[in-house]
Amino acid sequence: MELSDAMRTTGAVRAFTAEPIPPGTLYRVLDDARFAPSGGNQQGWHVTVVRDVELRRRLADLSAATWDRYLAEQAAGYRAFNPIQPAPADVPIPEGLPAHPMLEAIEAVPEVLLVTVDLRVLAVMDRALDRFSIIGGASIYPFVQNLLLAARNVGLGGVVTTFLAASETEAAPLVGLPEGHAVAALIGLGTPVHQATRLRRHPVESFTTIDRIDGPPLEPPPTG
Repeated sequence: MELSDAMRTTGAVRAFTAEPIPPGTLYRVLDDARFAPSGGNQQGWHVTVVRDVELRRRLADLSAATWDRYLAEQAAGYRAFNPIQPAPADVPIPEGLPAHPMLEAIEAVPEVLLVTVDLRVLAVMDRALDRFSIIGGASIYPFVQNLLLAARNVGLGGVVTTFLAASETEAAPLVGLPEGHAVAALIGLGTPVHQATRLRRHPVESFTTIDRIDGPPLEPPPTG
């Protein structure tokens, strides 16, 4: 695919057909994804291809508990899991919340990938600031996005979930997570039941300004 087309049509795919992913195709996706940038070119990512259905179910159930909490916080009027204005710990979790499609059908997802990162190789420039850190993600999530773009390039789709990170302590012994490593994402990959061709995103001028955050917006060039 043209890169621009891939970037504009790589949406979150949560439902997959039963068509398996050929081994060579999965390898090609990972072979392309590995060219993602990372701090100091340390490439601290690790991918575990989870094929054991019982292990998949246990990871999905741990993730689903966080998904339920996510929906409950949203239903209560909060931005779920927000670190600046967190929801109170006693937000009730209603009965009958909708299941996450990928987690609900985890056994049938063609491939499930657990992406983890070696924290010892990260350079985290904001570690001393009086706020939650975001910089470490710059050395792992470009790889995750590359993986999704590489999948789209071969006609596959995927969805990145981060719910498992909240249960990292429980998940660690299930997958042999070494000390000093962290869960970054649980990804489902497969042939989409429906492939989105038009994604809804804010226009450039809504998030790009000149010289200052409160500066004038970057306007689109004139046409004609």
